[in-house]
Amino acid sequence: MVQSTGPKKINCAVFISGTGSNLNSLIQFSKKKKSPVLIKLIISDNNKAKGLKYGKKFKISNKVFNYKNKKITEKKIISEMKNNKIKLICLAGFMKILSKDFIKNFDGKILNIHPSLLPKYKGLNTHQRAISNKEKFSGCTVHFVNSKLDSGKIILQKKVMISKSDTAKSLAKKILNQEHKLYPKAIKKVFSL
Repeated sequence: MVQSTGPKKINCAVFISGTGSNLNSLIQFSKKKKSPVLIKLIISDNNKAKGLKYGKKFKISNKVFNYKNKKITEKKIISEMKNNKIKLICLAGFMKILSKDFIKNFDGKILNIHPSLLPKYKGLNTHQRAISNKEKFSGCTVHFVNSKLDSGKIILQKKVMISKSDTAKSLAKKILNQEHKLYPKAIKKVFSL
């Protein structure tokens, strides 16, 4: 069946290391008519990542890479991207830091979602750090990836109130719900710029 209506979608790869809940929300988003992206590939560094099940479920190709040698692995991933004509990479809980060379290959075409209001709380354990510092708000940020950790240009952010009873776990859950809404919005924004 050939779809003749609507603009052609951009091939996208999603990189995951864990449960893939953001991947799932991106897949749902990609299936909408107004979505500018088609998820063609799921890349993981973890063959036990629960998110890989979405590849099977939605018939999206999965590739798992062993990161023992980063340089060789990244070369393989780049050739995989080229073979699949990938024009956008969405990092969704991918726990490896991409090299400058890798990022250069996809300049301006890599997005990441981070569970804090950047520039605050880059890196890991963001929820606990926000609670320990008695912040009133935390949230999530979708940003372009550059060679510095969690430092690329911010596309969109969503604030989440931290209540007195919040634990790192309950805050993570509240923020994750917002991440699922924010990532698709950010992708739409990038493509309407």
